Amino acid sequence: MSQGPSSSRRQITLPAATRTGSPVPWLTSIHSTINRGHWGASSYRGNCGGYLIKDLLAFYEPTHVLDPMTGSGTCQDLCKSLKVPCTSFDLRAGRCAGEAGSYADLEPYDFPPYWRMIRYGDDPRCFSRAPTLEEFMGRLGGILKCCQSGLAPGGKIAVLIGDYHDPGLGRQVPLSTLTTSLAIDRGLWPACTPIIRLQHGNASSRRSHSSAFIPGVHDTCLVFERA
Repeated sequence: MSQGPSSSRRQITLPAATRTGSPVPWLTSIHSTINRGHWGASSYRGNCGGYLIKDLLAFYEPTHVLDPMTGSGTCQDLCKSLKVPCTSFDLRAGRCAGEAGSYADLEPYDFPPYWRMIRYGDDPRCFSRAPTLEEFMGRLGGILKCCQSGLAPGGKIAVLIGDYHDPGLGRQVPLSTLTTSLAIDRGLWPACTPIIRLQHGNASSRRSHSSAFIPGVHDTCLVFERA
């Protein structure tokens, strides 16, 4: 796990980084891989490629991972391949990430990652179906609280989320900034610099719009720990 990424994973030339004792020296504030890897279902809409998760697991070396939003199954597959114990569930399996009861029987975990927001399914509890920004943030706060309740000493919570321009609101929605403020209000603190993940192969790149705005081509991975 100490070897650097292969050339097939490199897409851009990144600035030289400060030398540290990191077990993953190529993991910096910018993460760019051209391929998503073989983990999880690539056809699952909004799925996250596996290399960022793999690098985070190598850096933090958790003994138990929780993924309360299985989605494409990328995190679960990665943990299996790395022989890291992982508990993974989502609403499709009958366990809602925003309900405390879903976490009641879990062993303490070091690393519960939450990945992405996109509209899925018709269940009103579905996180992506929040009708307003305020309700979305409220649900996210509930998930952070639930994840924090079983977090082992020294454990981390990772959130991968993207900012976007909302035509209905007529303005930019800075979800990464709002999420950081929300986490701090709930007793969490950034554990590292935000990691900018470049979105290679994003489906939105094939769309066109008549209005003028600056398109986003990245999302942000935020890692928190108890303050």
